[in-house]
Amino acid sequence: MKQYTANNLVIHSGNSGDPDVVVEVTPEAAGWGTIHFQARRLRADQVWSFDSGANELALVMLGGVVDVTSNRGAWQQVGGRADVFAGPPHALYLPPQTAFTVTAATECEFAVTWVASNAEHAPVAITPADVRTEIRGGGHATRQINNIIPPGFPCARLVVVEVYTPGGNWSSYPPHKHDVHREDGAGALLEADLDETYYYKIDRPEGYALQRVYTDASSPLHRAGYPIDAAVIARNDDVVLIPEGYHPVSSPVGYTTYYLNVLAGSAQSLTAVDDPDYAWVKQTYQSTDPRIPLYPVNAD
Repeated sequence: MKQYTANNLVIHSGNSGDPDVVVEVTPEAAGWGTIHFQARRLRADQVWSFDSGANELALVMLGGVVDVTSNRGAWQQVGGRADVFAGPPHALYLPPQTAFTVTAATECEFAVTWVASNAEHAPVAITPADVRTEIRGGGHATRQINNIIPPGFPCARLVVVEVYTPGGNWSSYPPHKHDVHREDGAGALLEADLDETYYYKIDRPEGYALQRVYTDASSPLHRAGYPIDAAVIARNDDVVLIPEGYHPVSSPVGYTTYYLNVLAGSAQSLTAVDDPDYAWVKQTYQSTDPRIPLYPVNAD
């Protein structure tokens, strides 16, 4: 097992030998067997080719426009927002054994993530009209959630969402965890065992977010003698790893924090458990923050 600290829970940009990769998470570096993640930038007319192999894969446009051709179909003009703060996303879900080429119609940035899967699902092009938005929480814990590949999506393991947290607010709050697979006597899921990545963007280049990651006695790492209790600083293009434990986020005053969450594990689910020490906070919400949604959305 791996001992996670404030240093190795954050993966900084520029960690790849590929100049087109902004930041990369490999399962080996993360210490898990699930999520592989990259953020990539391409110049206009530049191409990138890949084969999903034995993995299902999601491509999320962060900014710009691409054309995608593959052995499963072709999709033109995928994308459109200038950056993640300008509107909802376009994305693609691609099943295993998909060979594809991305051609940049404009200068662009996108995230690509994949996990092992032996299930066969159809490829899906996801447009802003398909992305349902939630305004979650209340008061200073109000945040905006864009559901890109939510629970129930026709895939095997991936869950992908975007989250916006206005300055002075908290998200992933009250703290919650998903590190043990538990079902009740009738087989209903009580908690899923999920690994998770947070890919950060801040709306001003000097900005940052704060994230705490900590386990309790129910978490497998904690029980094995490898507890986590770390406070990390996440800057633009950083990835924070959530192998286990609770993981709340704070966005400093004056800055809007964005993160792209990828989750995969024992179920295609977001079933989690709140930290019982802080769950009471939900009963105190009086209203939601009027600063969100940041832009027109398809709200639930």
